[in-house]
Amino acid sequence: MNQFELLLQNKILISAVTGWFVAQILKTLIHLYLTKSFVAERLVGSGGMPSSHSATVCALATSTGISYGLNSFEFTISVLFAIIVMYDAIGVRRETGIQAKVLNEMMDIFTRMDQCLSTEDKLKEFVGHTPLQVLCGAILGIIIALIIMNL
Repeated sequence: MNQFELLLQNKILISAVTGWFVAQILKTLIHLYLTKSFVAERLVGSGGMPSSHSATVCALATSTGISYGLNSFEFTISVLFAIIVMYDAIGVRRETGIQAKVLNEMMDIFTRMDQCLSTEDKLKEFVGHTPLQVLCGAILGIIIALIIMNL
């Protein structure tokens, strides 16, 4: 059996990757519905509903718990990793997005005042997540892991 076939049999990896993929597709569709415009960057970008970071790490933790048990060190590591990632998405990365939005608004004001600023250098505002986006991503990841681990 070659290495690629071994990867395809790794249900923990498949759960995590599927969690990310499904969240990104949902994020793109939700953005399309709300804005009535397709933005390809949403397929791979961060921020938005649901959190693909949360879906990925919760799928990882859930499938690890199913495979190795809830008292295993593998599960402990994956849960702590998930907590750190989700905390970062709600805290630091969300604040970064808020600051980017404020700075972009300031750049717009200065540009309208004929200052020498480039409007092409906008900061990325979709960086972090609201607690609801993280929660939805976490639930999505858990559901995906439960489905894949039971196939």
